[in-house]
Amino acid sequence: MSRVHRSRPVLVEEAHRATTFEIFFDLVLVFALTRLIGFMAESLGPLTLYQGLLLLLWFWYAWSCYAWLGNQVRADTGPVLAGMLAAMAAIFVAALVIPQAWQRHDGALSPPLTLAIAYIVVRGLHLGLITYSSSGNPQYRRQTLRFAVPTTIAWVPLLVGAILGGTAQTVLWTVAFLVDYGGGRIATAASFGEVRSGAHFAERHGLVLIIVLGESLLSAGAAGLEVIAWPVLVASVFGFAATVCLWWLYFVGVAPAAAEVLTSASPRSRRRQQLAADAYTLAHLPLVAGAVYVALGIHLILANLTEQTRPRQLSGEPMSWSAILVLYGGAALYLAGRLLFLRLTVGRSAGHLVAIGIVLLLIPLARTLPALAALGLLTAFLAALVSYERRPRVD
Repeated sequence: MSRVHRSRPVLVEEAHRATTFEIFFDLVLVFALTRLIGFMAESLGPLTLYQGLLLLLWFWYAWSCYAWLGNQVRADTGPVLAGMLAAMAAIFVAALVIPQAWQRHDGALSPPLTLAIAYIVVRGLHLGLITYSSSGNPQYRRQTLRFAVPTTIAWVPLLVGAILGGTAQTVLWTVAFLVDYGGGRIATAASFGEVRSGAHFAERHGLVLIIVLGESLLSAGAAGLEVIAWPVLVASVFGFAATVCLWWLYFVGVAPAAAEVLTSASPRSRRRQQLAADAYTLAHLPLVAGAVYVALGIHLILANLTEQTRPRQLSGEPMSWSAILVLYGGAALYLAGRLLFLRLTVGRSAGHLVAIGIVLLLIPLARTLPALAALGLLTAFLAALVSYERRPRVD
């Protein structure tokens, strides 16, 4: 009897906080995101950017499912711990083959098929773990069964796309994500379960975002490590300052206020579940994606500067439209995610739409500037936005 008792899932309490094991899990996810930066930087273009976005959607959705799981039962005990360790290994394998995700060769291992199988393992393990976690809760068990239907159906286009390759792969992998994510939200009425600890749920999303900001900065800075010159160092400082501004715009004021709204909602209420599904699972996607694209833009600018040899080009040639759109579009996407997050939680967002518009209006000007000046312009705007929001408010 004691063995049976120990095998039961340990339910999360309201006071539960993020564990060190969950942070370890997040680091593997962020490793995959940094590999995405390298994948998109290698062959920058509309198709590559879309393929990178598609993989980002995959990994974010998989992480979100495990974040919900960790809010139902403790992730650092028993079968849940073992299952999540196996999922981490699969994510790590998937991350390793990301640079060859659309390449085919005659070797024993096909990178697209390896990636597809690794992702299926991640999602399959999650289905097994939520089935285990729903023991003793008939309502949660029925929701789990509904959720499993679109997830498993999505594996068909995922595998077929990996086998066919090329355009068919992109199309079928897009279909796979739409079936998996869209069907999952419909099957579960946009909620992946009861939010047993609001503080834990908010903390997990804040932690993964701050890790993304930090690791993306390291990935971006790696582009300029081979050449030590003042333009590269100045650009690196600009990139660091821009990342600090992105951190401030979320973690100072916004995140604490939103977490209070989530935790103050009744644990079993529909309001709390909807806040978690929309403000965190959904609205944090553009925040994370925006941080990744800003890091990619910084990476491209540093690479541009390290390639310059003539003195008159030390500030870098103007960046391509694709590179400028990545950098400034990433910042706009981050601000859009922040706007959506604010609207869904605290309900105030006056003026934030203006900031997004200004970033987009600066794109044509940035396209004409040297690379270093284009990065400096964005950094200056983000710093001005932070200063504006720090001003004392007159009620």
